[in-house]
Amino acid sequence: MTTFRTIDDIDATQQLLVRIDVNAPVENGVVQDSRRFDRHAETISELLADDHAVALLAHQGRPGRETFVSLEDHAEILAEYLGDEVEFVADTCGEDALAAIDDLESGSVLLLENVRMCEGELPEAPPAVKAETDLVRTLAPEFDAYVGDAYSTAHRSHASIVGFPYVMDAYAGRVMVEEYTANSAVQERTFDGTVTMVLGGTKAEDSIPVIERVDDTVDQFCLGGVVGELFLRADGHDVGYDVEGTSLFDHQWDDHRETLDRVLETYGDQLHLPTDLAYEDGDGERAETAVEDVTKETSFLDVGSETATRYADLVSESEAVFVKGALGVFEDDRFADGTLEVLSTIADTDCFSVVGGGDTARVVELYDVDEDDFSRVSIAGGAYVRALTGRPLVGIDVLERDE
Repeated sequence: MTTFRTIDDIDATQQLLVRIDVNAPVENGVVQDSRRFDRHAETISELLADDHAVALLAHQGRPGRETFVSLEDHAEILAEYLGDEVEFVADTCGEDALAAIDDLESGSVLLLENVRMCEGELPEAPPAVKAETDLVRTLAPEFDAYVGDAYSTAHRSHASIVGFPYVMDAYAGRVMVEEYTANSAVQERTFDGTVTMVLGGTKAEDSIPVIERVDDTVDQFCLGGVVGELFLRADGHDVGYDVEGTSLFDHQWDDHRETLDRVLETYGDQLHLPTDLAYEDGDGERAETAVEDVTKETSFLDVGSETATRYADLVSESEAVFVKGALGVFEDDRFADGTLEVLSTIADTDCFSVVGGGDTARVVELYDVDEDDFSRVSIAGGAYVRALTGRPLVGIDVLERDE
């Protein structure tokens, strides 16, 4: 089991550089609230209670994308959760940032500008290389210690994730510890009863490795979304390919056909595939069709009612359930039924449960599902997948350094 120092091990009244992940949806140029703000506010509040001076590093989007915006709005959202002012400076490691850091007082919070606007943050490189970037060389001397709390990006070897821990005393924040502990449970814990994994979403490259890597721990897999359709196609059904207006299936089929066939042949007895699918009919209403003998002429947007009920029954009899990816296009409430029925059943079942994988956690937000009914609702995507499959997370590994 991984061990690292946490914020409990930091002496009070320090000047801390804290890496969080409040990467959020952006709609019409406006940054939207998300549970990430709430989660990181818990870590920050604890640090403020110990009279630390806290400077925050975070990112938003990637260069070239519409979501690549300033963190000014993030400061306001975070301040609402903290119930205190969060100062913002439109600079990351230049003169304005250094001046703001110099003025930082104990018990106060400063948010630096989007770290991905700073040269050297991207692309990925070994920690020793990222430690030599201007970002790290400039900011590290200004602080007593570094706190890594951005579990969602712990799989990325970026300067703000791995560079600072390489040259500074480094500690794990609450989000980092709690997410890692919950998401690694499928690898670290032993369950006496049935372990079920619900796999959906749009990326086969994320889900297929999960099946092959956790087969010794997970007893059964319930498949949906694009992933479910691709497995149905591998099983001989006339679904799982693109129709006019879509580009989700054919390239993934070409890229992963051999793997899909191999997994289906090897783990077929453990895989539960949809028996019916939902689509939008000519009147704009939800309609359903049995998978058997269907010919795909339109997009399927959710698993059908029969499949949802069957998956819910399997979940209700499980000791542990891990969810990665939605079973349908849950953003449209007409096609959220499958995902919601499974999540609601998990919530009503006394089992160990982790819900995660990027957008999946948003279902809990959008439909007011009680987060407390799950063992953990993960805010991570790529890091969650890596933890499920037991692969190392560089952002975790670098916190374990003994120097």
